[in-house]
Amino acid sequence: MKRAGIAAVLGMAAAFTAYAPAAPATLAAPSAGHASSTVCADQPAQARVRAGAHATERNQPGAAQVAAMEKDFQNRVGKLRKASTAAAITVRVHFQVVYGSAGNVSDSVLNKQLTVLNNAYAGSGVTFTLAEIRRTQNAAWFSDPEGNERKMKSALHTGNAQDLNFYTADLGSSLLGWATFPSSYRSQPSMDGVVVHYQSLPGGSIGNYNEGDTGTHEVGHWMGLYHTFQGGCSGSGDSVSDTPAEQSPASGCPTGRDTCSAPGADPIHNFMDYSYDSCMYEFTPGQSTRMKNQWAAYRA
Repeated sequence: MKRAGIAAVLGMAAAFTAYAPAAPATLAAPSAGHASSTVCADQPAQARVRAGAHATERNQPGAAQVAAMEKDFQNRVGKLRKASTAAAITVRVHFQVVYGSAGNVSDSVLNKQLTVLNNAYAGSGVTFTLAEIRRTQNAAWFSDPEGNERKMKSALHTGNAQDLNFYTADLGSSLLGWATFPSSYRSQPSMDGVVVHYQSLPGGSIGNYNEGDTGTHEVGHWMGLYHTFQGGCSGSGDSVSDTPAEQSPASGCPTGRDTCSAPGADPIHNFMDYSYDSCMYEFTPGQSTRMKNQWAAYRA
């Protein structure tokens, strides 16, 4: 009941971003072909990176961009009928397996990833169905999907706003994944989707980040959620009222961590933090409502 059961109970009780494993250890150097990632040795991790790496969030929205996104979102939601935001959501998943000499992950692994998504989002009223598994052998795209993102997605992207293009490739030694927000779809439809490290899929080789929750986290962004630590302890945070304020990303599973004076301990078990996969198992009712409203505003 770690993920499916707890997430379901919580649910019933109820732009762009990247994901890279955060940790307190020393900086891990980026691999060749991934130099475009911004790396820092003296700041907290801003992306879900492998343990020991500090990487700045890829395309993370700043305060001004978040304010503009939220203004547009609220305007759109205000024009929607309440009934249109409450319907169950079905997402068609197109697995885009990009591989070189490695990375051609099996159908079995991809189906396990699909199960992880369905378990995590069950309580939020979101169902993921397999549309297709598409395999593309391209060594350059596989080894540097960040540098080749536009070429790769322009060639491979399929479907419309309700289709999730789920790309897998080798993201190097820092980033585990990144995603687009729903509000970005209309201006750049071919860029829509999530990109995750192929070794973060269930059973992959990245220790502590190989249960498939990089995918869960990135899809959360694709559904319109910010990080739980968005904005730190001040302002509107992640724009969800039932996720306690959090100053910075969590690392590992720091039970009892409390970085803000506002009520509530840090939401280290939330899928939108940076805890280990084994520590993350929930979306809040407020996050579920936001996902439905974002879907109605931008993807329905």
